[in-house]
Amino acid sequence: MTLGTAAIAATDGSRRWLWPWDAYVAVSVAALIALVASGSETTSTRQGLSIACLALIGLSWAVIGRRFARADDDADSPDRPAALAYVAGVVVVFGVCVASDGISSFALFAVCPIAFLCLRLRSAFVAIAVLNLAPIPINGLREASLDAARDTIGIAVLGLTFTALIGASIVNVGRQSAERARLIAELEASRAEVAALSHQAGVAAERTRLAADIHDTLAQGFTSIVTLVQAAETELDTDRGSADRRLALAVRTARENLAEARAMVTVLAPAELGTGTLVEVIEKQVARLGEETGVDATCAVDVPPVLPTRVEVVLVRTVQEALTNVRKHAGAATVTVDLITHDGAVTLTVDDDGAGFDAGAARSGYGLSGMRSRVEQLGGTLTIRSAPGAGTTVTCEVPR
Repeated sequence: MTLGTAAIAATDGSRRWLWPWDAYVAVSVAALIALVASGSETTSTRQGLSIACLALIGLSWAVIGRRFARADDDADSPDRPAALAYVAGVVVVFGVCVASDGISSFALFAVCPIAFLCLRLRSAFVAIAVLNLAPIPINGLREASLDAARDTIGIAVLGLTFTALIGASIVNVGRQSAERARLIAELEASRAEVAALSHQAGVAAERTRLAADIHDTLAQGFTSIVTLVQAAETELDTDRGSADRRLALAVRTARENLAEARAMVTVLAPAELGTGTLVEVIEKQVARLGEETGVDATCAVDVPPVLPTRVEVVLVRTVQEALTNVRKHAGAATVTVDLITHDGAVTLTVDDDGAGFDAGAARSGYGLSGMRSRVEQLGGTLTIRSAPGAGTTVTCEVPR
């Protein structure tokens, strides 16, 4: 965490790691004030000045100092001039404290962590050295005795040792805080990226599915309408009855296309499934093929009355696409559609004796690839067996 990000953290309340240090400084200052108030042997004026200086140190940390607290010991991040000025002021106040009452030297335990929190490591050690060595000449001038010098030096050594431990603790906490902040930022970025990729994948999948649905329903319906109208035009003068039948089929197909379009706008499921069972829908598709083309189309269905909607949708779309291919390309004389259940699966077979094609050759468009994609999304398989002049068999198996 750099200096700029540390400042931002200070303003957005994300510096909860400082709370233990807030408590530490407050408790240390309160204990020292109590110690000076009860155990001081100096005059009341000096005692009062020492207590005032200790209180100023604690108050200045709460109001000013914690704003300069650094989240790590980044050596490349320079000290802020205001932070240097603040720590220098604390050092001066500490010196006044010690000069007023020697027992105030224990304020090192509160002041040293402040230096580590506000300055980079190198600058903090300079401040700590000054803080620990300053009481020696100050107390020496005030009390020129061997015992006083021994006590002052002992406190300085103890303070330096304690400072090293506190400094290591602060550096470690700062590093952990910076690392946690980095990991949290990376996690949030990763989550955002995953969400964006998932959204894009969902949009792409929905577009592919919608394109396949349009191909299998509306486009095929329009093709049937055009074929029926063109055939009726050629028969208007020669066979009026046949032309009327073809026009009636065209009108019915147009109405069904309209129903499909409305269903696509709402639930994107075959409109026929809203008005009939799966068996009825498939039988209707087969019968229509016979009416439109004169092909001998038969259907044998042996499945439960109701299957999961997603399974029924895939079966209906597969039948529609397979029969459309028969209508457009096969030139078949007979077509059979079989639908049976076995071993927890449903098997659909569409077989024709038409021209066939090279099943291994690459084919473009949404037809066969759309069928295969739908089936595989349910964990099923689609097999196409065909050869030129040998007809075509489409087998679809999906779990039910």
